[in-house]
Amino acid sequence: MASKDNKNEKHEKPIKDLLNFSIVIIDKPAGPTSFTVSDYVWRQLKDFGINKTSHFGTLDPQVTGVLPIAIGRSCRLTGFFLGHDKTYIGVIHVHKEHELSDLQKVINKNFMGKIMQKPPIKSSVKRVEREREVKRFELLERGENKKDFLFIAEVQGGTYIRKLCSDLGELKEVGGAHMLELRRMNAGIFSESDKRIVSLYEFKDAVDELKKGNEEKIRKILIPSEEAIKKIMPVVQIRNDANVLRALFTGKQLFNRDMIGKIPKLKEGDNFAVFAGDRFIEIAKRGIDEITAGKAQFVLA
Repeated sequence: MASKDNKNEKHEKPIKDLLNFSIVIIDKPAGPTSFTVSDYVWRQLKDFGINKTSHFGTLDPQVTGVLPIAIGRSCRLTGFFLGHDKTYIGVIHVHKEHELSDLQKVINKNFMGKIMQKPPIKSSVKRVEREREVKRFELLERGENKKDFLFIAEVQGGTYIRKLCSDLGELKEVGGAHMLELRRMNAGIFSESDKRIVSLYEFKDAVDELKKGNEEKIRKILIPSEEAIKKIMPVVQIRNDANVLRALFTGKQLFNRDMIGKIPKLKEGDNFAVFAGDRFIEIAKRGIDEITAGKAQFVLA
């Protein structure tokens, strides 16, 4: 009689398919750039037919923490994940002594809610002011020198924490400030509390085991991309019909008549994930046509 574990193994995705459409959360160390980390992941996996990796949101070289790396076809999903909120913990140094409560009042008055922020000089985007939302910017404790403060910040994706600290220092009542340390605790749905987060050393160890024919370690740290997609957008089920699937896999539009089960409330322009049972088919954008349910944005042929 087959064991329960053996039954489950029959339903596992082949390792090559999993690798080519998955995400790994790297606990980035201080030093390397985000691109360097992404490139390292690719170099470790290139012998398994992986031709590309990319990261979900840049971290400065000296910043540590959560850095999701898309593998293979998952790289095309980057745009669907980048705008999500991020949480950081860090240390800010102010240039003159402040009481924690007084400095917090300045933060609450000037840097909470919707703010305007210009990217720093060393950035990969155009330096124009953009609106960003700061949901939390809280001082947790003050250092013995009365100038260093441990803080936590929850912000909209695309907010620069280092710039947030320097902008605070430009206020006359603060008298200068800069960021000393920073760690990203979560990037959207990807968190440092996820048991699958790994260091670069642990990732290499899992790949080395895979090269020996042992898939167990790599399976424990890879996040199937369809699992991640379900957490960031509504899911629609469609008929598992060969003609319907053939049409969708060639990029044709999804029709309302092909959707089944409970349909989530969708507005024009909303992205949603299309599944046929457990099988991920595509990401589509909702239209206003009474016949057409949505147009393909990404298709997993």
